[in-house]
Amino acid sequence: MGLFNVAPGITEQNNFNGFTLPDSFIEQHWYAAYTCAQHEKRVAAELGMRGVEHFLPLYSSVRRWKDRRMQLELPLFPGYVFVRLALRDRLRVVQIPSVVRLVGFSGQPAALPDSEIEIMRSGLSQGSGAEPHPFLTVGRRVRITTGPFAGLEGVLKRKKSSLRVIVTLELIQRSVAVDVDVADVRPLGA
Repeated sequence: MGLFNVAPGITEQNNFNGFTLPDSFIEQHWYAAYTCAQHEKRVAAELGMRGVEHFLPLYSSVRRWKDRRMQLELPLFPGYVFVRLALRDRLRVVQIPSVVRLVGFSGQPAALPDSEIEIMRSGLSQGSGAEPHPFLTVGRRVRITTGPFAGLEGVLKRKKSSLRVIVTLELIQRSVAVDVDVADVRPLGA
């Protein structure tokens, strides 16, 4: 159900008071919602209450204080919650007090590739060892061919005796490191 009321007698979903909305306003895509610092979980809870499909990837981190150690669930992409919606429904997201805006260009929200988000969701649901990584653009580009993150492209790095692929979401300029086996990757262009 959209936020726009359809003019009486008009039954097509993409008409609004005699104006035809572009398909981009009707089709559901994934967008990155930029949030206030450390408000990602609060925004995700509010999105759930509003019935908006969302994705907040988390990772476990052990933090040490003088008197204790705590295992925390922290956002994999700090400052961002991913939402799936039609642009005509974007007010359901941007009206949440802790949401700054939907990420985009020239004032227009930019859709993320649906396949990247779906691969990320399924890969992270299988309990792989993902953690945040500084944004990267240089290095040996590879494609993950098998495993939970099959289909994603990234930069190959070594970490001690294992291999990691740094997967980057260009739109929000954030990266995440995922553990892979040498047999699970191939160089791009090969």
